[in-house]
Amino acid sequence: MAQDPLLQPFQLKHLTIKNRLMMTAHEPAYPVDGMPTELYRAYHVERAKAGIGLTMTAGSAAVAKDSPPVFNNILAYKDEVVPHLRDLVDACHEHGTAVMIQLTHLGRRTRWDKGDWLPAVSASHHREVSHRAFPKQVEDWDIDRIIRDYADSAERMKAAGLDGIELQAYGHLMDQFWSPLTNELDAPYGGTLDNRLRFTFDVLTAIRKRVGPDFIVGIRYTGDEQLPGGLSADEGLEISRRLKASGQIDFLNVVRGHIDTDPGLTDVIPVQGMPSAPHLDFAGEIKRRIDFPTFHGAKIQDVGTARYAIESGKVDMIGMTRAHMADPHIVKKIVEGREEQIRPCVGANYCLDRIYQGGAAYCIHNAATGRETTMPHEISKAKLRRKVVIIGAGPAGLEAARVAGERGHDVVVLEATSEAGGQVRLAAQSERRRDMIAIIDWRLAQCDLLGVDIRYNVWAEVDEVLAEQPDVVIVATGGYPIEDQPAVGNNLVVNCWDILSGHVKPGQRVLLFDEAGDHPALQAAEMIARTGAELEIMTPDRTFSAEVMAMTLVPYMRSLQRPNVRFTPTYRLNHVERIEGALRAGITSDYLDLDHERRVDQVVVNYGVTPMADVYFDLKPHSSNGGEVDYDDLIAGNPQRVVRNGDGGFQLFRTGDAVESRNIHAAVYDALRLTKDL
Repeated sequence: MAQDPLLQPFQLKHLTIKNRLMMTAHEPAYPVDGMPTELYRAYHVERAKAGIGLTMTAGSAAVAKDSPPVFNNILAYKDEVVPHLRDLVDACHEHGTAVMIQLTHLGRRTRWDKGDWLPAVSASHHREVSHRAFPKQVEDWDIDRIIRDYADSAERMKAAGLDGIELQAYGHLMDQFWSPLTNELDAPYGGTLDNRLRFTFDVLTAIRKRVGPDFIVGIRYTGDEQLPGGLSADEGLEISRRLKASGQIDFLNVVRGHIDTDPGLTDVIPVQGMPSAPHLDFAGEIKRRIDFPTFHGAKIQDVGTARYAIESGKVDMIGMTRAHMADPHIVKKIVEGREEQIRPCVGANYCLDRIYQGGAAYCIHNAATGRETTMPHEISKAKLRRKVVIIGAGPAGLEAARVAGERGHDVVVLEATSEAGGQVRLAAQSERRRDMIAIIDWRLAQCDLLGVDIRYNVWAEVDEVLAEQPDVVIVATGGYPIEDQPAVGNNLVVNCWDILSGHVKPGQRVLLFDEAGDHPALQAAEMIARTGAELEIMTPDRTFSAEVMAMTLVPYMRSLQRPNVRFTPTYRLNHVERIEGALRAGITSDYLDLDHERRVDQVVVNYGVTPMADVYFDLKPHSSNGGEVDYDDLIAGNPQRVVRNGDGGFQLFRTGDAVESRNIHAAVYDALRLTKDL
C-alpha cells in the first residue's frame, strides 16, 4: 500500500492532501433553503471517514442573486452559509480530509423564473438550449456588481475555514465571456482573447484582494469546446498558460467539451454505454505542456483507471465522484486490500439525471447515499440470529440477502430460474446497458462472502417456505410484462422483453408502442433499428421515454436518429387485427377521437410491469404481520413492529416490483430499509 500511487500525498502550496483521490465539485441537491445542513454534512463526512484526500463541495455554489440555481445549490451569496460550511469543514478535517468549494455565476445557464425572478445575464443575448432563457446582455454595472459578488463569496468561504475554492468556468458566465460563440461584447470585455479573459482576471484580482495570496484558488474550465467557432484546443492551451502566468491560480481542473445541450453535457460527463475516461489524455497533455498542478475527473469509475491516471503522471489529483456515490469507502477498501469488494459505479447516471430534473442525487444501487442520516453504509450485527427466507434473486432479493447476511442471519434465497438477476439480467442483454449486470454480480459476490445460501430452479410455494421455519420472509419475485393490452388484439403483439431476450426476432415493418416510457422500449428499439427494419416508435405521451432522464437518453437518441426510424408522440395504439397477411394497427389519441391505422408485419408493445406476487398473498395468513408495513417506521428508518396475527410464525414483507412497477433504486431502497434492523 505504501507504494500505491493513489495513496501518495500531494503538496499544493501549504496544503498537504493525504492521497490523490478526490470528489470533484458536484451538487447533490441536498441543501435546505440553500444551506448545507445536517444531511449535506453527513454525506461528505462519510467519505472523509473512509479516507478520501479531498472533497470538493457544492458544484456551482451561487455567488449572486441573479445566478439562481436551476436545482438545489448552495447559496454562497448569503452570510448564513458560513457557520454551516464551518461545521462541514471541521467534521471532515477531523478525518484528515481537505475541503474545497466551487463558486460560480451561472450566467445564461439558468432561468429568469427561478429565485427572485431576475433576468439571466450573459456576454450575449444567445439562449442556452438546455435552460431556454434568453439572457440580458451584461452591462458595465452588472460586471462591477458580479466581480464584487465573487469576492464577497470567496471571503465567506475563507471565513468558513475551507482549504480553497474552485471557480467554475466551463458553460457558466466566465466561459460565456471566453467563448467567441457567446461573447458579442465590445472592448474591453469582448473581441480579442485578451478582452474575453479580462472578466476572469478582474474577478481573480478582486478575490485575491479579499483572501490574500496564500488561500488556494483553482479553476475548472474547458480546454476545448469542441464546437465550430468555439474555443479551440489551441486557445484552451493559451488560456491555460495565461492562468498559470497570472500567479493568481493554484491549480487547473481540466475538462473538454461544452454543456449547453444535453448531448454536449453527456459528452463532458459520459454515461453508461459511453467510453471511460474520454478526456484523461487531453487533461494529461495540458499538464505536460503547462507543467502546473492539474486535476481531472470525467467517468473515472474504477480504481484501475484512477491509478493509471496518477502513476502515468497525467494528472496530480483524480476525481472519482460518481464512483464515491456508489461506494463512499473506496479509499478504505484500497488501504485494507479489499478492492474487489468496492461497490461498482455502473454509469446509470441516476444521480446526475435526478438533480437536473429537480430531485436529490441518489445512486441507482446504493440507497444509503443521500440518506446518510437515516440509512447506514455499513451494516451492524444483530443481537439475535434469525432465519430469513427471501424469494427471488433480482436486485431487491439480493440486496435483502446481502443486508441480512451482514446482520449475521441465516439467509436462504429461493430463485425460480437458473441464474440471478431478474430484469437487470434482461436489461444487460443490450450493448447499451451491459454494465448493469455489475449490480447483480457485486451482490452475488458479497452474498458468497457472507455464506448466503442461494438455491436456483426452486419455484417457491407455501410448503417450501414453511419447511424452512423462517423468522422473516421477504418476497422479491419481481414482475412480468402486462400482456392483456391492447384490449383487442393483444394475442397478436410482441412484448419488448421478447425482443430483448432474443426469443422473437424483429420484423421488417415494425410499430413499437411505448406506454411505460422506460428503458425496455428504447433497448428494443435499438435492437430493431440495427436490423434495418422500418421502425415507428409511438407513445401517447407528449415526450418520449419520460422515465429515461435527459443525459441517459442521449446515447439512445444518437443510435435511433436514423432514416429507418421515426417518432410519433401523442398517439395511442387502440387495437390490432390481422388483415391480408399483415397486421392492421388501429391508432387513436387522448386528445381527439381519431381513427388512423398502420399496416405492419410486427407490433411490439411496452405497457410496463405487473407484480408477480401470488406466493406473497398465499403466505399472508401464516405471517405475524399479515404483510403489513408501518410506513412511519419505514420512512424514519426504524424496525418494523406490526403484529396482526398473534399465532403467525414469521414477519412477511415484499419489495421491488413484487409490490408495484418502479425501478432498481426503489427495489434496493425498500430492501435496505426493511432489512437493516432485522
